[in-house]
Amino acid sequence: MKKKLLAVVLSAAMALTLIAGCGDKKTSTSASGSTKTSASASVDQGEKLEYDITVWCPEKEKPLREEQIKAFNDTNPDGIKFNATVEAVSEADAATQMITDVEAGADLFNFAQDQISRLIIAGALIKLDDEAAKFVKENNDESSVAAVTSGDALYGYPLTSDNGYFLFYDKSVVSDEQAKTVQGVIDACKAAGRVFAAPLKNGWYVAGWFFGTGCDSTWEADDAGNYVGLNDTFNSDKGLIAAKGIYQITSSGVWVDSDQMAAFDAAIPAGALVCGPWANGEAKQILGDNLGAAKLPTYVVDGKTYQIGSYAGSKILGVKPQTDATKAVCLSLLAEYLTGKDCQLQRLENEELMWGPSNLEAQKSDAVTQVPGLVALAAQAPFAKPQGTVSGKWWDIGNALGTAISESNGTDAELKDILQNYYDQCYATINMTSDEKEAWGVVGSFLDSEWSKDYPMNRVPETGDVTYYSEALALKAGDELKVRQGGGWDVNFGGDGQLGGANLAVEEDGVYYVKLVLNADVTEATLTLEKTSYFEWSVIGALLGSNWDADFEMSVQADGTTFVLEGVELKAGNELKVRKSHSWDLNYGADGAANGANIVVAEDGTYTITFDSTTGMVTLTK
Repeated sequence: MKKKLLAVVLSAAMALTLIAGCGDKKTSTSASGSTKTSASASVDQGEKLEYDITVWCPEKEKPLREEQIKAFNDTNPDGIKFNATVEAVSEADAATQMITDVEAGADLFNFAQDQISRLIIAGALIKLDDEAAKFVKENNDESSVAAVTSGDALYGYPLTSDNGYFLFYDKSVVSDEQAKTVQGVIDACKAAGRVFAAPLKNGWYVAGWFFGTGCDSTWEADDAGNYVGLNDTFNSDKGLIAAKGIYQITSSGVWVDSDQMAAFDAAIPAGALVCGPWANGEAKQILGDNLGAAKLPTYVVDGKTYQIGSYAGSKILGVKPQTDATKAVCLSLLAEYLTGKDCQLQRLENEELMWGPSNLEAQKSDAVTQVPGLVALAAQAPFAKPQGTVSGKWWDIGNALGTAISESNGTDAELKDILQNYYDQCYATINMTSDEKEAWGVVGSFLDSEWSKDYPMNRVPETGDVTYYSEALALKAGDELKVRQGGGWDVNFGGDGQLGGANLAVEEDGVYYVKLVLNADVTEATLTLEKTSYFEWSVIGALLGSNWDADFEMSVQADGTTFVLEGVELKAGNELKVRKSHSWDLNYGADGAANGANIVVAEDGTYTITFDSTTGMVTLTK
């Protein structure tokens, strides 16, 4: 029987290799006690290989995924059977849910390639060894292989190679000839009273203009998924050309910032839209026989013509590390099957999906030519940069770049300043100090920041868990926010206290301090809005290991005038006072006297310190 070598590296302490076919399984135990399957091993035909698994995929793919897993059960030669619970979880949500709780996450899950680093860091992906990596490299195109690569290692199986973008247009408004140039699209939209929809406040799309002029932005990650280097040339003469090209559209008078097919059905409909093949089915439903699709248009700057570039990316199938070595091998066989030629063709030919294959053989199918969006994507491919791993911090920076260009006056001087600011922010993420990487900030849709600015938080020496407070923020009812670490999205908390959880919504207008309380291993948090307690009244003194150099925040009580600090371990001879706003301008000591003598602790004990802000009296109760 022909044997096919597959290998999966589970972790630094677990390496697994499988030869699918006949033979005996040989196992050994590592120094750490984990089980290894040797390179010459194969599935033991006498062993029962039946497993209950959880699989996550988008809602539209769910019926087909269930059929494909059943087909694997019926046809695999090793007698492997998976009792699969297939749940609808989008690529965007899967990564967040996995890093929140890897153990409770799915055994197999779809995710978008820009999420790969945070999944690696969280330990949510099996690392492929040389043979598994060889299988992926030999059967998939270059861009999809780059999508599963971090450092010198591979961490997943490409599902598609269609995570790019091109031009959709309404043929009744924009002719095929006009669709070739930016000016042609703008002129057609103006003549018809339509708009040109292009998401130019989104860094993923904006980057294409820069790639088209020969710029680069390549992030270097180590095998652990940490970013250690960057080559970004957007801040250059070529980058200035790209910025001018973007400004031509944003200043055209017909531009709207959107990549949604709904733009073709808006009150002022789009005549053209920059979007990707995930919208193929919806585009056909809305535009019907007027559906046009083409590579992105060219534009002219200073008498020279430039082609708009793009990112080329992938959807990826991830395999979660397993404690059962044989189950891990079987899951990897299933992942190979689901990302193979036949299954990719089934997704391509499914009218609900029409996903573009990454498999080299599947890409040769005539079915590809029947989908206008995939034809356009293929035409755009020569001008696309394969999307490798990208720092999570870059997305905010990239989004801000497009926003700044669109809001500028388009002069060379202003555009150069915007590019310099972009450059400084990018390289600051690589050169961050350890303190900056650990810093927490508040980000959200408030104070016109629109998720693009972090408001710093300061750690305060409250008793109990690690606690941070923001500066005072004027918030309005309906504003939403989260807190995140290091200015990126790898570690963030919302109102539910879960990693990557739901936003915290503001219920009523007011000035608030955002309070974050973290558990020891930074997996859960309590995020609250405090109207009055922080920087109101605090205890300071020679106590709790401090020497008049730390304020311990007091909590306001229901009456609004009484403040309390509970559970304070004090020693005889400790001295303290209560002061307002971390300042000595207003403070109280013994006998409730303003600027009075220090309060001296009489004996050791655990105390509750109470302050009455109407009288100035400070009371210590054991």
